[in-house]
Amino acid sequence: MTRETLERRQVWIYLLALLLGLAAGSLWPGAGESLDALVWPALALLLYATFTQVRIRAVPQAFKDARLLLTALIGNFAVMPVVVWGLVQFAPEDQALRLGLLLVLLVPCTDWFITFTQLGKGDATGATVLAPTLLIVQFLLLPLYLWLMAGEELTSVFTPADIWPALVVVLLPLGLAALSELLLSRGPGYRQFTSAVSWWPVPLLALVVFLVAVSHAGQAYETLHLLPVVIAVAASFLVLSLIIARALAAVARLPMEQGRTLAFTLGTRNSFIVLPFALSLPAGWEIAAIVIVMQSMVELLGMICYLWFVPRVLFPEPRAAQ
Repeated sequence: MTRETLERRQVWIYLLALLLGLAAGSLWPGAGESLDALVWPALALLLYATFTQVRIRAVPQAFKDARLLLTALIGNFAVMPVVVWGLVQFAPEDQALRLGLLLVLLVPCTDWFITFTQLGKGDATGATVLAPTLLIVQFLLLPLYLWLMAGEELTSVFTPADIWPALVVVLLPLGLAALSELLLSRGPGYRQFTSAVSWWPVPLLALVVFLVAVSHAGQAYETLHLLPVVIAVAASFLVLSLIIARALAAVARLPMEQGRTLAFTLGTRNSFIVLPFALSLPAGWEIAAIVIVMQSMVELLGMICYLWFVPRVLFPEPRAAQ
């Protein structure tokens, strides 16, 4: 099996992992407590594998194509946050639910966004160069967005004592990935190393989904009534992202391939970057983590539609448009 084949089938792999995890958590309720400790190291490995694919040295290159960079930044950090705020207003008055939606929908993806851009015939090189800039900006702006949209009542649950494990799980892999790039990038083995690590994200993400499902199976069944809400909000977000991508690409006069890249960066979210923060929330806020997993599953199913719709309808080849 090639890596491309694995990535094409990743949606079904994650869904299978989710279903197996829920089944295991239901059949063996005590398994969640035993496996819960494995979520953090699995997440750390997943994030390290993800960050090694996002080359920090590529940040200056992103400024060489100012139109794509500026359009992506405006779309992801000016337009889409307003869309997210509007969508969350239609959600029930459940604080954990709303916080989960805000966490996951406010941050653009930097990993499978590149994969889906390539599969959707977008500018994969531009996506790769764009990703580290998106990563840096979202780390800077997410606290501000949460303060503005969630208010002090919700953001107060992020106490230093609770979120320090999440910060370690996110920042340590980021630092190690940057160190790996610094030490190995000039050597002949760096390309082989990154090529080998590029196989890790799909199985590791499947493992994380499985572990989270096992650990939260009880809460997941108790919150099934929220699933239609998450599906509605996530699906609406995907549809609005396509409309906004088409409009912004027209205003910026982006080439066809870059328009496709814009559609995928606006539609995909960094769910497993924010998952550690949701898992670190105090007791009573478990719904936030469940919402993030639910949204990621909806998004992955939506990407199947994106892979057909974006290159054929939204940004078709010039001959197909005539």
